Formats: sequence, C-alpha cells, structure tokens
Amino acid sequence: MKTWKIIKEILSYVVILLVVIFIKMYVVSPIKVNGNSMFNTLYDKDIMILNEFIYRFSDIKRYDIVVVEEDGELLIKRVIGLPGETIKCINGEIYINDKKINDKYAYSVTNDFGEITIEEDEYFVMGDNREVSLDSRVYGSYQEDDIRGRASFTIYPFGRFGVKK
Repeated sequence: MKTWKIIKEILSYVVILLVVIFIKMYVVSPIKVNGNSMFNTLYDKDIMILNEFIYRFSDIKRYDIVVVEEDGELLIKRVIGLPGETIKCINGEIYINDKKINDKYAYSVTNDFGEITIEEDEYFVMGDNREVSLDSRVYGSYQEDDIRGRASFTIYPFGRFGVKK
C-alpha cells in the first residue's frame, strides 16, 4: 500500500516535469535581448517570453516583434515587409509597394536601399535602431520557417514588465 502511494507521488512529478518540458520546447520560452538593435522599444539584456505557438493559429503581421534564426543565433527584429511586397528606402523613408509607410518604430535614421521584392513565403525584418541593426538589409528576407515566434512580453527587468508593441 505504501509503495503504491510513493509511485503515485513520483508519477505526478514526472507528469508535471513532462508538461513543463513540452511547454518550454513547443509553446513559450524565455529569450534575452542581445544588443541595441531594437532600442528604443527593447533594451540590451531585457528578458522576454518567446511565443513559439502563436503563428500556428494566426498570421505574421507587419510590425510584429519576431525572433528569427541567423547562423544558429536568435535575433529579435520587427516585421516590416510581408510576402509578395516590394520594399525600398529613399531619403530615410520606407516605401512598401511604392507607398510610404508610417515608420513609427524607427529609432534612428534608416539608410537608403534599393527596391527589394519579397518572395511569397518570406518576410523582411528590421531592428528599430536602424543604424546599428543587422537585419534583412544584410541577411536578406527570412522564410516563414525561419521565424521562431513572436516576442511581445518583457518579464525582466520588472520595471519594464509587460507587452511591447
């Protein structure tokens, strides 16, 4: 009788551990901001929650803060261009399909670049701190499979706790 009670207790901990591992691997995980490429929205060493499950139920939208993988490193950037669009920057202003967008997240001047056509399954991402960000202007557009998820909730430091847009 006592052995069965011990087995039940151990089994409950194993189930909890498996659920936590599943959530960490497939749903949400912490991610640390590395550098100043997303300044003034995010700060170096902020810790955020990466929602790896969200895009299974919703589409990636312009201005989402996403995590992409580049050479094994996770980068936090903002979606600017969507599949099938053309994007360019003239005199520091971003144009999508030849229409100027309200680039309200840009912290610094965006260096000009020529017209780029985004493929049907790709996204063009940029850091908010355009002068220092290494993003799609350097690495090219990212396929949807390269986008690990959305990072929009800061958990540390506690003074910056909350949703970031």
